[in-house]
Amino acid sequence: MSEIKHPAHLEKETNIVEQAQQYWGKYSKQLTYAISILVLIIAGILGYKYLIQEPNEQKATDAMFQAEQYYRMDSVRLALNGDNINLGFAKIVSKYGSTKAGNLAKFYAGSCYLKLGDFNNAVKNLKDFSTPVYQVQARAYGLLGDAYSELNKKDDAIEQYKKAAGLSDKDDVFTPEYLFRAGYLYESMGKTKEAIEMYQALKDKFPGSQRGLEIDKYLARLGVTK
Repeated sequence: MSEIKHPAHLEKETNIVEQAQQYWGKYSKQLTYAISILVLIIAGILGYKYLIQEPNEQKATDAMFQAEQYYRMDSVRLALNGDNINLGFAKIVSKYGSTKAGNLAKFYAGSCYLKLGDFNNAVKNLKDFSTPVYQVQARAYGLLGDAYSELNKKDDAIEQYKKAAGLSDKDDVFTPEYLFRAGYLYESMGKTKEAIEMYQALKDKFPGSQRGLEIDKYLARLGVTK
């Protein structure tokens, strides 16, 4: 009797199955371990997101409401430290600093510390804050510059003022103010050339701003006339 020959594609498929079975038999423990680890990682990520991150985000958002109310009322200590019922910004940062609301609390806490004269804590909180909203980020850089200036760290202050001023050429309130503050600090350090650069940029870009209307007298005392 002649030997029965199977089509070539069936023989190929059979070989693939046999190879897969052999591979599984050889590496089954390692594969099972790797799959288990992957499942645990995915479960951990989902568990963190739904059981920790989102609940904490909501708690931080809820806590921010009263603290922001105190801040608007200029009750700085209550805004920062809270009352017997509600958390203040400092505690919100401590408990929920990794959340979006906790990040915003760093900005508020830094501002509160600055108003209370605790400049080191102001620096600590404002350095940790960041946002893609340029108006708020510019304000944070500016407040950080103020804190450094109060600590007599003038170079650090100027760096922050220049960062604040560099975020927008269309903001005719904060940008000219921070250009002025950078120039004024340069002037106080005896760095005339750098001071003139800041003052001149202010005059050229924001002549109609409050600082722009008075900048000529600062340029004049550095020897720059109209």
